[in-house]
Amino acid sequence: MRIHVTDLVDGDQLSRDIFNNYGLHVLSKGTLVTKAEISRLLQHQIDFVDVEERVQGNKRSGRTIESTVNPKWLPKVQPIYENAVKSFEKFFSSAVQSGKVDDDEVSAVLQPLLQNLQLERDVVSMLLLLNTSDNYTYQHSVQVGMLSYYLATWLGYSAAESAMIGKAGFLHDIGKCRIDDAILNKPGKLSNEEFDEVKRHTEYGHDIILQSFEDSMLAVGALQHHERMDGSGYPNGLKGDEIHPISKIIAVVDIYSAMISARVYQKERDLLYVLRELHRLSFSQLDPVTTHTFIKHMIPNFIGKHVQLSNEVTGHDELGIIVMTHPAEFFRPLVQIGDQFLDLTIERDYEIKHVYI
Repeated sequence: MRIHVTDLVDGDQLSRDIFNNYGLHVLSKGTLVTKAEISRLLQHQIDFVDVEERVQGNKRSGRTIESTVNPKWLPKVQPIYENAVKSFEKFFSSAVQSGKVDDDEVSAVLQPLLQNLQLERDVVSMLLLLNTSDNYTYQHSVQVGMLSYYLATWLGYSAAESAMIGKAGFLHDIGKCRIDDAILNKPGKLSNEEFDEVKRHTEYGHDIILQSFEDSMLAVGALQHHERMDGSGYPNGLKGDEIHPISKIIAVVDIYSAMISARVYQKERDLLYVLRELHRLSFSQLDPVTTHTFIKHMIPNFIGKHVQLSNEVTGHDELGIIVMTHPAEFFRPLVQIGDQFLDLTIERDYEIKHVYI
């Protein structure tokens, strides 16, 4: 049957190949449609498609994040991710007792995870689907390792270099093993003395990694990931090019992972809000090239996600779906509301208030 693209639902199967107006092949016959395919069709300005007859009872339903992820990917990677989180707790204990972590054990945990990251490029969905209820510090370390690996590849590092940078990200907070849990998990504001102790985790981590690994580059991320381009960071108040490129990468993804996570003293922030905050910091504290590369590659992950829009003129909120992102104005995509499309680069009265995954 022939239907309009906006009437497609998850599970529809294309009954013939789809080509755009320039003869470019877009989707193949037999493709099962999800929000990703619908967005692709809209981007190619395709209005109608032919699909197989629907099974009775196949009705439009609220699309969930799971529909954007290859079902063959999640069952394989989830246990690897959860093992990495649980293993990091063991590395913490080892570092407390002996002042070292075992290089072979770290590699055995991390390598399978990094190898499987290539199977899924929707990083936003991936992080949320793999999210567990484990201790924040352990999960945060695994997320920063994963994101450091991704960002390194986006910046053009080789596979081997990206894996090393992912490992540095994985280990960046190992020094927190020497910080009292009462301070790390304190729900209220830290005293000056407590904050001074927290800041020492960078030096503690640097020492542990140097004692554990032959590659000193793994240690620089632990030492410098809280340094800032304007000199406002710690422990040494480095500025600009005094900060190692690896540390610039870990600094960006460390903030991203921290801000999207719920902790005892913080609720998780909206995903798009966090990227906006990184963009703001790129003009003062974070390296702009590193940060903008991260944002540029993360923004396409929002295609197909539901958003709440606020209209400054009417004061009303509306719900829509992001169908296309803008290469320059990262935070003003093309949004579909019902049968209408709003280009937020033109419709300046609208702002994205919340992204629903």
